[in-house]
Amino acid sequence: MSTPAQQLPGSAITSRVDHALPPSKPKQIIGLFVWLAISFVASGVGAVASMRAAPFYGQLMQPSWAPPPSIFGPVWTILYILMGIAAWLVWRTGGFRANRASLSLFLLQLAVNSLWTWLFFAWNQGALAFADIVLLWLLVLATLVSFWRIRPLAGALLIPYLLWVSFAGALNFSLWQLNPQVLG
Repeated sequence: MSTPAQQLPGSAITSRVDHALPPSKPKQIIGLFVWLAISFVASGVGAVASMRAAPFYGQLMQPSWAPPPSIFGPVWTILYILMGIAAWLVWRTGGFRANRASLSLFLLQLAVNSLWTWLFFAWNQGALAFADIVLLWLLVLATLVSFWRIRPLAGALLIPYLLWVSFAGALNFSLWQLNPQVLG
């Protein structure tokens, strides 16, 4: 007698495996490096736009709660590491094909994240940057929820990112309002 999880040779009845086996150890290690690399490529795209961010940021009128420029690099480095690990954890549960929607959402939010740096620092578009960060916040939330459903730890690793994007959105709005002549 066969169970629903088994498939008889030559049978037209197929079964669905709910949890695929994780990839082999070497493939897992390579996968981790790939997801970290993808996250840091997005970071690099943004970094190109922010090469002169510190002097630009320093010349803006700022709210009293604005952090110094030296805070952003370390915070974003930690966040990109957490993002890469979160994506890797989801990928490990069946690969890209099994988690296409969640991992595509992750890649989309990375692109929107990179675009923000160009809008704000390179093109000085405060309003568009704010619209972008609102979209980013929604995408991060959707990614967090999607990841959480697959692997709760992966979703939890995105909580600091969502909190930071919330803070960055408030800062973006304040800087835009305080500097309409520069961030028009």
